[in-house]
Amino acid sequence: MIRPHQQEGPDRFYVITSGRSGGADESLDAVALIVAESEPVPGMQSEHARILRLCRSPTAVVEVSAHLRLPVAITRILLTDLLDTGQITARHPRPAPSPARPLASPDVLEKVLVALHNL
Repeated sequence: MIRPHQQEGPDRFYVITSGRSGGADESLDAVALIVAESEPVPGMQSEHARILRLCRSPTAVVEVSAHLRLPVAITRILLTDLLDTGQITARHPRPAPSPARPLASPDVLEKVLVALHNL
C-alpha cells in the first residue's frame, strides 16, 4: 500500500516547510499533546490553519500528522513554527501511576482507609 505522502514529490514538502529540513523542537516527539491557543487568521499558511482547527482539544503529534497526511518530520516543523509564535502549546501525557510513582501518597491512602473504616 502506498501512503498518500509517498505519492507526493519532495517539491511540495519543500514549499510547505519553506525549505527547512530540520530545526523542529526536540520536545515534539510522537506522543506530545498539542493544544491550539488561538484561532486561524486570514492569510495564514493552510497547514498551520488546519493544525489550529484540529488541535482545539489535546491531539498527539502522530494524530496531527495522520490528519494532515504528512510525514511526522514535516508535521514537527510546522508545529515548531506555531509553538515559536505561541499559537500552540505542547506537553507530554502524564505518566501512568506505578509503584515508583503512585497516584496518591501512602499517607493519603491510609487516611482514606481509616475514614472508610469509620463509616
